[in-house]
Amino acid sequence: MEKPTNHSFHPNPLNILFCKWTSICESGIDHGLQQLGHNIDYMTRLFDSVDYDKGYLDALAATLQAKRYDCVITVNFIPIVSRVCNIFRIPYICWTVDHPCFQLYSETIQNPWNRIFMFDQSQYDKFYPLNPDCIYYMPLACDYEAWNTVTLTEEDHRNYDCDISFIGSTYEEKCKYNQLTDIPDYIRGYVDGLIRAQLNVYGYNFIEDSLTDDFCRQFKEAAGWYPLGEDYTEDTKAIIADTYIGYKCTEQERIMTLRNISEHFDLDLYTLSDVSMLPKAHHRGGADSETMMPKIFKCSKINLNMTNRPIKTGLPLRIFDIMGAGGFLLSNYQAEIPELFEIGTDLAVYESQEDLLNQIGYYLEHDDIRQEIAKNGQDKIRELHSYRIKLEQILRIGIGS
Repeated sequence: MEKPTNHSFHPNPLNILFCKWTSICESGIDHGLQQLGHNIDYMTRLFDSVDYDKGYLDALAATLQAKRYDCVITVNFIPIVSRVCNIFRIPYICWTVDHPCFQLYSETIQNPWNRIFMFDQSQYDKFYPLNPDCIYYMPLACDYEAWNTVTLTEEDHRNYDCDISFIGSTYEEKCKYNQLTDIPDYIRGYVDGLIRAQLNVYGYNFIEDSLTDDFCRQFKEAAGWYPLGEDYTEDTKAIIADTYIGYKCTEQERIMTLRNISEHFDLDLYTLSDVSMLPKAHHRGGADSETMMPKIFKCSKINLNMTNRPIKTGLPLRIFDIMGAGGFLLSNYQAEIPELFEIGTDLAVYESQEDLLNQIGYYLEHDDIRQEIAKNGQDKIRELHSYRIKLEQILRIGIGS
């Protein structure tokens, strides 16, 4: 266990145990808690299973016995942590950053000491009835101060200045559907048609609603199903819609979008995915999230976001990071964007491939408007969406601090 320097200014600092498992959001949450002046200890032991790991369970229990904590925090819902906190009657605060998040199907989601914060409104709406006193909606945030400690050098500008950049996977390597070899042609035909229809619609995901019970039964048999744990509620439609068809839809959308852009504009593509189908893009390899990404965001005239399709309404972390770093953001439309930001003032949003290309052309020709929007977006993140601000809200809601 290590303890950071305490920049304490909170009138009643809390004792918090932060259980880490190498999530990309952990450093931002850590910084936000430190800025609030709370006392933080860390459990960095990794679990072999999110559900059943006796060594991890014993280690966490021993830690909670040795010192009084006001709460335990993790990124995403971890059933084994919930079990231990329920036994010790300690509030367990978690903040989802992934969708799908299969651990939410665990029966432990109903434990009364949970304080589960979900970033996607549709995710919240689905799981809230299972534990209405303990599940809350909370959009994601940006590690604003960290992103803005970065200063650009002349070499950075030489390396990263570009018209348009995209950082991320094409999802080809993440798509379970690509690994299926025994799917009947009629199932593939239906999936292909469903994806083509979904790709024409922004802001509404209808994949799950389009699946019949009979289709799901046949798909499950053909896919060679691996059931969830014994104390999980298996939502077959949601699993097929999100992890198979949804990821395939994301893959097809990203390849189509990046190809369209690269055929008309200069596109810098930072990815470790196979990019052989995108010969006109400038392939830049991977981008380190701490050292390279903020520089790319700042140096790109246009930063592109394409939300993973299973995130039905919410805003992914990339939106907050780009805007918080002061980059100009052009994103696909998501239903929650106008609830948190002003379109055309804080960021730009596209609702079709034609609209995307038109907006790229417009903003590349209007530097002053583009820069003003980027500044507005950055100000909005600083004022409302930093980790410090969001965590203060979470702790107040979760444990009344």
